[in-house]
Amino acid sequence: MKLDQLVAWLRETQAERLTQLWHIADRTRRRHVGDDVHLRGLVELSNRCVRQCAYCGLRAQNARLQRYRMSAEAVVQSAWDAVAHGYGTVVLQAGEDPGLDAGWVAQTVRRIKSETPLAVTLSLGEREEHELAGWREAGADRYLLRFETSNRRLYQRIHPPRPGGDADRFPLLQTLRRLGYEVGSGVMIGIPGQTYEDLARDVQRFAELDLDMIGVGPYLCHPETPLADPRFRPETDSRDQVPGDELTTYKVIALSRLVCPRANIPGTTALATLNPATGRELGLRRGANVVMVNLTPPRYRALYEIYPDKVCVHEHPAACGACMEDRIRLLGRGLGSGRGDSPNYTARRGEPAGRI
Repeated sequence: MKLDQLVAWLRETQAERLTQLWHIADRTRRRHVGDDVHLRGLVELSNRCVRQCAYCGLRAQNARLQRYRMSAEAVVQSAWDAVAHGYGTVVLQAGEDPGLDAGWVAQTVRRIKSETPLAVTLSLGEREEHELAGWREAGADRYLLRFETSNRRLYQRIHPPRPGGDADRFPLLQTLRRLGYEVGSGVMIGIPGQTYEDLARDVQRFAELDLDMIGVGPYLCHPETPLADPRFRPETDSRDQVPGDELTTYKVIALSRLVCPRANIPGTTALATLNPATGRELGLRRGANVVMVNLTPPRYRALYEIYPDKVCVHEHPAACGACMEDRIRLLGRGLGSGRGDSPNYTARRGEPAGRI
């Protein structure tokens, strides 16, 4: 899709036109990934982080946050909870925590892969190639690494690099592809300083990267971050600044489905923060086909505060899953079974569609 077309859709306000977009995206979703919604069990295994990202509540300088790191036994038990609830994938997510050393992660992945039928998705930030290769060899199936914005100047402002490193995630995404991972990425919507043209280029980049998974969500301001201070925020003409709102997030979900029709796309938890009643359901009606269910033990869950006011912080994992399953059925959609591999990934590798 051309840049001007994407910008026009992102700026669109007419209800009739947007209804057309929702319909096209939903029809494309049904044709390429089917009606089943795959539930993923999310385990937030550590909120420790060495980075200083200007948007994230886990940033190292947030001294008000109580830090934790789950034991291997607790992580594996959470994976077994995913099996018990009928999920086909466990997602291991953390801040960029060197305490999760390469050997520990590899051993934990091996245990999950040997003891359960689950696919394992990792989302552990920017790591060295030898670490990523070792985790792939240990059995990790997928890796999520959001590039957040393709505007390099804005990215450098909000995502300072590690000492001696480079503020650029695109080469790492290519490395993940080369290592054989099912690769996921995505962006924040409404970052201060982000223009409509920036966001349109982000959507184009999804197609250029041929992503297997796409996660997009609204920017939600955390009070303990530099972006909470108006003096830190880049100056942008208010007419060009993208709003971090519910409607724009649905537009990006729909457009992502159109440019990457075979990708797995979640209705994110951040959408539920903006609209607890129907946020994720509307995402599923507008191109999404995946939902994350939080399996992090409740005593840790509130501490994984990337942004404030997360939903389902105190609920038992079983209650969260049952609630989401009921909501999916009310949409007239089925619950996915098995691993739920990305159709884009299986097609690229020439694997049978029956695994999806």
